[in-house]
Formats: sequence, C-alpha cells, structure tokens
Amino acid sequence: MFRVLAPLTGLLFVVLLFAAIPPHHGVTVLQLRTILVHTVIVAVAGLGMTMVIASGGIDLSIGSGVALAGVTGALALDHGWPLWGAVLASLATGTACGLYNGVLITALRLPPFIATLGTLGFFRGVAKWIAGSSPISPSDMHGFNTFLQPQPPENLRWMIVAPGVWLLLLLALGVAGLMRSTVFGRNILAIGGNETAARYAGISIRGVKTAAYALAGLFVGLAGLLQLSRLTQGDPTVAAGLELDVIAAVVIGGASLAGGTASIAGTPCGALMNAYLNNRCSLLGWPTFVQQMIVGHIIIAAVSVDLWRRRRS
Repeated sequence: MFRVLAPLTGLLFVVLLFAAIPPHHGVTVLQLRTILVHTVIVAVAGLGMTMVIASGGIDLSIGSGVALAGVTGALALDHGWPLWGAVLASLATGTACGLYNGVLITALRLPPFIATLGTLGFFRGVAKWIAGSSPISPSDMHGFNTFLQPQPPENLRWMIVAPGVWLLLLLALGVAGLMRSTVFGRNILAIGGNETAARYAGISIRGVKTAAYALAGLFVGLAGLLQLSRLTQGDPTVAAGLELDVIAAVVIGGASLAGGTASIAGTPCGALMNAYLNNRCSLLGWPTFVQQMIVGHIIIAAVSVDLWRRRRS
C-alpha cells in the first residue's frame, strides 16, 4: 500500500507546493494536456526500465536507444515505407538494443552499469552514422505526427487528450498484469530480491534477465516512435540524458534500485510529477538548473525512504 500511495502523495505535495508559490498560476486545460504529453515518452520507457530495475539491473542506454529507434522509423518513412513498416522497424531496433544489453550482461557477466554505459555511446554512434549526423525529416508522416499533439486531431476530439496518453494507460495495465499474474513477472521480482535463492529455485537467471532487457528494449523502441511523432523527425542527437529522467520516474514511483520490487502504477505517476514540476518551473521563469536541483533531491529523498524501509523490515 505504501508503494502505491507514496507517488500519489508526492505528486499532490508538488501540486500544492506550486499552488502556494506566488504568482498563483492556475493550470489550464491546454497546459494539463501538454503536461500529459510530456509524461508519455518518459513513462513508456519507464515501464521497461521498471522491469529491469526490479530484476536488479539498470539501463543507462535508454536515451541513445530512443534516438536510434526514432532515426530508424524516420528513415523507413523517408524511403516510402508504410506506417506499419516504420513502426515495426523502430520496435525491432529497440528490442535489438535491449537484447544486446541483456546478452552483454548475462553472457559476458558484465555489470549492468558498465555494459549499458558502453552501449549508451555505441547506440548513439550508430544513430548518427545511419542518419549522416543530421535529422531525418520524412515528407509523409501518414498522420502519425498527430499522435502526441496536446490537442487531439479533429476526428479524435472525443479522446479529450492525445492518443499517446491512452496508449500509455493501456501499456501500464498490460505490464502490471505481466508482473503480477505471470510466472515471468514473478521470476523477475524473485531474481531482483535474491538472485542466489532464485537460482536454487530453478529459475533461469540468464534467460529471464535477457528477456527483461529485450522487453525493456521494446518499450524503448516505442518511446523512439513517440519521439518521432512529437518532433516529426528522427534526430540522432535527441533524448540525451533521458535515461536520468526515466530512472527518476521509476525510483520516485516506488521501485527500489536494489531490485525485487516494482510499482507499475507508480512509474507513470513519477513521470507525471517530473513533467508537472518542469512545467511549473518554466511558467515561473525558473532556470533549468533549478529544476535539475529539485529533481535530484527528490530522487535522493525517494532512495533514502526506500533504504529506511528496508532497514526497518
């Protein structure tokens, strides 16, 4: 119950805090829609990161993977592929990135931090290579550029918010079901909680970890597609530092960096908190470094609370 309520309590605290800071700017419908749109990419990538962190791992290459998947999708559209072909290309690229990370970690037994730090540079380099170090702007987006617009397109006004927001909710429900109701999800938590005990229980450590990273890569590919929709171009330099926002959302959402626990509902909530905080800071005219300082201390507070709970238990 604590892991469910803590992110909501934190979000409410941030809302009330900014409501008390003069000048008192209300949140308009358009601003709320914009905040939700800014939440989607971080939260989608965060759902995959939640599984990785729950297994006791980490992925620092997310930002580079998102850029590479976005460039792949943009190149596919630029070469006249149908939209579904570009979608498959981006998803396959993200999955391949995750699978590569998983193989490096399980087959070579590299620490996740080191392995994904290396692939952070590798994936970014590949993205710049295939894009010629310049953005790829497809001439025809097949309407996909409306997927993350704060104001839904005319034929989808009944959705109230961007279609990407509804996609995020469906994905969160799916991942929650995967983690709670499947053997694979329980194995991820078991490995993150106590890898030695999980090995003695007959769980395939390498197989589950590799699958977790590959599945996280699938979400990275989807986040790259959403980034392409938002920017209407595949930019190999985009999403630098995104992995920090994603890790912040996961940790603030209630997952433990020590592994063994996950809060699927908390991850989108953590991403929403960051998006709201950034929106309010920008509205108040605060510089970016102030936002970074605030988010950094929120992460410190979230990790400290987790360590305190672990010591007590």
